[in-house]
Amino acid sequence: MDEKALAICRRAFATQMLEKEGITNDPPLWNAFSTVPRERFLGAPPWKMARWDGYLDISADDPSVLYQDALFALQHERQVNNGSPSLHARGLHRLQLRTGETVCHIGAGSGYYTAMMALLVGPAGRVIAVEFDEALAARAAGNLKDYGNVEVVNANGLEWPKEPVDAVYVSFAVHRPADPWIDRLKIGGRLIFPLGVPDVDGTGQPTGLSSYAGFFLIVRKDQGYDATFLGPVVFVWGEAVVGTLDSYRALEGAFRNGGMRGIHALRWKTRPREGEWYTQEDWGLE
Repeated sequence: MDEKALAICRRAFATQMLEKEGITNDPPLWNAFSTVPRERFLGAPPWKMARWDGYLDISADDPSVLYQDALFALQHERQVNNGSPSLHARGLHRLQLRTGETVCHIGAGSGYYTAMMALLVGPAGRVIAVEFDEALAARAAGNLKDYGNVEVVNANGLEWPKEPVDAVYVSFAVHRPADPWIDRLKIGGRLIFPLGVPDVDGTGQPTGLSSYAGFFLIVRKDQGYDATFLGPVVFVWGEAVVGTLDSYRALEGAFRNGGMRGIHALRWKTRPREGEWYTQEDWGLE
């Protein structure tokens, strides 16, 4: 498929991903999905498509096969994938990035969705892309070299951002938001992250993925933080994330009990309040 035909394919892909999430009026996001070449960020064929029972080897070497709502492997042996396009369309739409803003992408992988953020904030904006895995960070740096407003950092995403930002977008699952994700949000700043517990197999060994997880939007207000549940998700579990068995069990119990759509506020570093959906000593969801 030549570049002209691929451009048509990308535009159809953009329309389908936004329509699937009910997004009817977000031209900048449609432009990002229709512009960024996914094949650049997945590397040369053969590609591996993720399925619930493992990976399917794709025999085709035509990049048009990549423009569907499917996960493709970045590091299949670790189950690290280029995430679901429709899910990230939902997340980026709700993140509401604006021209000139600074956003920190935690867990940037090879940089596909980072590139979209770069387009959304424009040349006057800035994207800090943090990736823990050295090989993936190097790939992202190469893939994003033409995006002058992106800085790629090989570091522990639990320690970033290092400065106040307008938005934080996290692409791995955790059992609690890292302190900098909350503390370094500007007033009006937005955080989207996957909250959950680590998955285990039949022998009790970690699978590397999340279980009982949801996408959450946090918005910092003049006083306090709004919180919204955006839907269930499955993400790779953060490599540097370490929690306690008690906190995992408590969070799993909250998900099992339901009621996530009633969540409206984050309690952060204050005393627990009665009736919270999920409670820990230093934070909770109401």
